[in-house]
Amino acid sequence: MIEFQGVYKTYGSGSHALEDINLHIDDGEFAFIVGASGAGKSTFLKLIRREETPTSGEVIVNNYRLSRLKRKEVPYFRRTMGIVFQDFRLINTMTVFENVAFSMHVIGKRKKEINRRVHYVLQLLDLQGKGNRYPLELSGGEQQRVGLARALVNNPSLIIADEPTGNVDPQMSRDIVEMLTRINEKGTTVLMVTHEHELVHQFDHRVITLEKGHIVADTGRVNRPSTVSLGDMAGERGGVPV
Repeated sequence: MIEFQGVYKTYGSGSHALEDINLHIDDGEFAFIVGASGAGKSTFLKLIRREETPTSGEVIVNNYRLSRLKRKEVPYFRRTMGIVFQDFRLINTMTVFENVAFSMHVIGKRKKEINRRVHYVLQLLDLQGKGNRYPLELSGGEQQRVGLARALVNNPSLIIADEPTGNVDPQMSRDIVEMLTRINEKGTTVLMVTHEHELVHQFDHRVITLEKGHIVADTGRVNRPSTVSLGDMAGERGGVPV
């Protein structure tokens, strides 16, 4: 769940990045955040990730009231979400398997669990057989799927995709959103920021439009099936569901 309650964000320069944002995104929703450059999309995401704090108002994400988070609690909060970036941010000296497994190593998961989970998400995203390859040996679309696998591997309740289609061709852009849609259909909340209006209109998801720091349009909430965690999507439930 994501909730903004009367949120304003003003930077030291006096520029108003966001003004009076009131928004509720339910668990299990898929929402696009769209808007031109300077509309406030980047600030919106920084507030959700707790990279910035509001000038006034409250942001609640995954039951964390972010204004009350202590510095030492922020890393634990961020483990509830997976992030997909436009520029992939893969480590080129690591294999695909190592890139995906990295965040599991950081939080101390056991080797057996890491192996099982990484192989599962690679299969889920049609990357089986790519585990021993290096990022620079892959196409742009494959690299973005590795980034998505990395975001999924710790079974987050929320996926944030920050312009994930910015460096791939139109067909791969559609493929990426279709993958995110399949993940969302299993109960994971997906928030995708994009400027590609034409791509957005190909999908029946909620669309929230920002303009000069204001929400100027919102197609509203949509009903979603009862939530099923990505953990429940694994082989013990009868095989990969895509």
